[in-house]
Amino acid sequence: MKIATYNINGVNGRLPVLLRWLEEAQPDIVCLQELKAIQERFPVNEIGQLGYEALWNGQKSWNGVAILSRGFPMQLVRDRLPGDRNDLHSRYLEVIVNQMLVGCLYLPNGNPAPGEKFDYKMKWFQRLKAHAKYLLSEQVPVILAGDYNVIPTELDVYKPESWVTNALFMPEPRRAYKSLVGQGWTDAIRHLYPEERIYTFWDYFRKAYERNAGLRLDHFLLSPQISGRLSAAGVDRHVRGWEKASDHAPVWILLEDGESA
Repeated sequence: MKIATYNINGVNGRLPVLLRWLEEAQPDIVCLQELKAIQERFPVNEIGQLGYEALWNGQKSWNGVAILSRGFPMQLVRDRLPGDRNDLHSRYLEVIVNQMLVGCLYLPNGNPAPGEKFDYKMKWFQRLKAHAKYLLSEQVPVILAGDYNVIPTELDVYKPESWVTNALFMPEPRRAYKSLVGQGWTDAIRHLYPEERIYTFWDYFRKAYERNAGLRLDHFLLSPQISGRLSAAGVDRHVRGWEKASDHAPVWILLEDGESA
């Protein structure tokens, strides 16, 4: 089974890119972030023509998350991250699909930092950690995939010294991510490629993509009940080079068939 995550950065404006990639890559399950579309504007018909059903939580102008599935029915579990009923941002979606629980997340950026946006990011991170701990306690196969807006280590950024004051790389979110993984999750990309520089994001400015001046922001975290099925992972880097593409590239994992441990 192939599962992907992709910050599409505007699902309608980049719909041709999304459809082209879906046809090329043929993922079974896809987590999308940053839809930038209200609920009624999600392109469910166009995506459905490629054989995907979809569940989504839209939001005008910003945010928005969706999960696509090809051939596997989905059951919605929750459309908000628990812990703050006043937080109306569309940043989390959780479904049961093919005997797995899949959470699609779009963690806040946090810039400029320090400030209110950074404080919101860290509060959201604490809520995510609390929910992730609960999910682990259920001892079921779980995948938490999406744009975490965190550069975990210096290996995950092309020029670490340029990012020390950025909310993506400041000590607080990096510690939060390390603490999250330390609960017992497997960072799929880093698990399979412990020493390689692998990027998932290239800015639009200063020819970052052409220079491979990238960041690793998009992560898969796997619970112990499913991590043993991980057989491959990668980044469809070439998609970032397509015309009118997102500044993120799709990231994917392959799971071996069979029962989860």
